[in-house]
Amino acid sequence: MKPCDRNIKQTLEITDTMIALADKGDLEREDTGCGILYGVLRDAAYKIKQLAEQEKRRHQAKGWWDEN
Repeated sequence: MKPCDRNIKQTLEITDTMIALADKGDLEREDTGCGILYGVLRDAAYKIKQLAEQEKRRHQAKGWWDEN
């Protein structure tokens, strides 16, 4: 896998971790400030994930993407 593809893959993994943390934090929060924090974290993760998935599709269309 090319370094640029590996970075995209790692970005997608990080966003999944961010979303999981936002979900966990939201369930365990004790005040509205934490709710705002985890909402912002979730929103940012989804935006970054969308961009990374678009870039992955571009690389796949160019024949660059190789999972191995």
